[in-house]
Amino acid sequence: MAITKVLGSKPADCFQFKDPNSWTCMTELVSDVVVEVGDISFHLHKFPLMSRSGTLQKLINEAAADDGEPCSVELHDVPGGAAAFELAARFCYDVRAELNAGNVVPLRCAAEHLGMTMDHGGEGNLVEQAEAFLRDVLGSWDDAVRALRSCDGALLPLAEELLVVPRCIDALASKACADPTLFGWPMVEYYTARGLEETVMWNGIATAGKPRSPGPDWWYKQASSLKLPLYKRLITAMRSKGMSPENIAGSLTHYAKRHLSGLSRHSGYVAGGHRGGGGASGTVLSDVEQRDLLEEIVALLPVERGVATTRFLLGLLRTAMILNAGAACRDALEKRAGNQLEEAALEDLLIPNTGYSVETLYDVDCVQRMLEQFIAANTSAFAASPEITDEGQLIDAPSGELMPISTVAKLVDGYLAEVATDTNVKLSKFQSIAELVPDYSRAIDDGIYRAIDIYLKAHPWLTASEREQLCRLMNCQKLSLEACTHAAQNERLPLRVVVQVLFFEQLRLRATVAGWFFVADNVDQGTPSAAGHYAPERSGELDFGAGPPEEEEDDDDEVRNNERSSSAMSVDDIRQRVVELEEECSSMKEEINRIGKPKGALSRLFRKLGLGGRSAAKQQQPTTSNSGDERRKSMSLEC
Repeated sequence: MAITKVLGSKPADCFQFKDPNSWTCMTELVSDVVVEVGDISFHLHKFPLMSRSGTLQKLINEAAADDGEPCSVELHDVPGGAAAFELAARFCYDVRAELNAGNVVPLRCAAEHLGMTMDHGGEGNLVEQAEAFLRDVLGSWDDAVRALRSCDGALLPLAEELLVVPRCIDALASKACADPTLFGWPMVEYYTARGLEETVMWNGIATAGKPRSPGPDWWYKQASSLKLPLYKRLITAMRSKGMSPENIAGSLTHYAKRHLSGLSRHSGYVAGGHRGGGGASGTVLSDVEQRDLLEEIVALLPVERGVATTRFLLGLLRTAMILNAGAACRDALEKRAGNQLEEAALEDLLIPNTGYSVETLYDVDCVQRMLEQFIAANTSAFAASPEITDEGQLIDAPSGELMPISTVAKLVDGYLAEVATDTNVKLSKFQSIAELVPDYSRAIDDGIYRAIDIYLKAHPWLTASEREQLCRLMNCQKLSLEACTHAAQNERLPLRVVVQVLFFEQLRLRATVAGWFFVADNVDQGTPSAAGHYAPERSGELDFGAGPPEEEEDDDDEVRNNERSSSAMSVDDIRQRVVELEEECSSMKEEINRIGKPKGALSRLFRKLGLGGRSAAKQQQPTTSNSGDERRKSMSLEC
């Protein structure tokens, strides 16, 4: 609840508007002095003013006329203007006047300017009264923010001289840095005004709910209502008092989303029902003011990694390019976003190019620089690169080091697929971005294959050598079955790449079939002892914990029966798997035949791969086929 204080005891209606630009004190005496404050005239009396104000006493004595006519005094430079002087005049006449957090600072400055101190008017003069109420205001967060907002414009120099601004900032910084859960301080009034849950009705009686504990962001909204110079000083004071970098970054994020229109449109932020881009007073900021504000926010951001989200940093970077911010500001944002690129989303990287001389739709150079920064920041992780097996799996790599680069690799593949449709993206630029990502960071190369295919479709004029050079970016051994099927039918790929895809897929299929037959032979020829069950011969020693010999023999028979049934089930599963592999092999041969029969050297290569049909299989089929080895070879050749 806002703090207020009433000065004076006489009715407030003693001061009345005589006309739109004139105040008059309604007493039995005729006014003998007119005080001009801006466009407002105050028809007052000399004695009440001179008894309280040293400045007015001096001006009235200088302007007094000998003919008894009312004198005129001009006070156009009084702090707070006509509103503050009206309160001071009411105090001189002991007329009721209400003080609050919004008018105490202008009144304190006006009292100082008018010389209403204890030296002139004795104890209890206006300066002393205003100071006492200001101390009460600084004890409340809401009122302290309101008082600090009133220190603006022409009032600021005198408020600085009277140390009103530093005291407000110090009070707010202390409250924000304090733990709000300790003893209910400094948020007692915050709990009462905002922290209570809805009133609960029980048996017709209203009972207040328990207060909710405010989160660390409870002060963001009100702090963002300050203008940039005061807000900057508040953040600096909070940092000096030990405010965590996360809270400072959170407040800066809230402030930027409230005042930068481009950032608020991108993030969908709405504050108080209005879009961002407005100042503390609700006025819309110009592009120059928004650019200066953005550069100041970037300078205030804590240097610690991760305190600001990558989405926010990339949003600032997008807005900085639109507002044509300085190069230092853009470079700082690129480095910060590049250091935590693994947290970015694809849509945030699609930064449009600005300017008239650019060719590409999106700023690919900016993304390349951020990717280079990420690689440079993680050089220690890349230096000890993990070993790669033939299947393309990553081994001997700590999961903590591998996860960021794998995430970035997937992000880059998606980004390349998006920009590949732009016909102005050069082949060298596409390759340079793709080559920055290490090969071992991709578990499968389906993403980069998709980007290459889209690029080839959007750039049909590429030569054969350029197509082959582009396809070297992917590893055919790391394509999934779906990608291999698509690549085998892709007319945009060079013939050499299609052959490589078919070759490696055939090798993978052979290895799979051979592995299943090897397991089947072991199960057919295996015995309980071969399966790892070791039954030692009984010795003549007594086993006190064993049962009768007849019961032990029954148990052994039951174990053997269970082993036989499990072996039979394993053989059935293996046979079913072999049938499935045969069907996959047949479908692959049909797809290859649909493309066209290979001729010449390609025909010989296909026969080596076992894709020449049943005639080649019959020629190479061995004469004896009784053993498991011969059955496995004939099946693999036929596939």
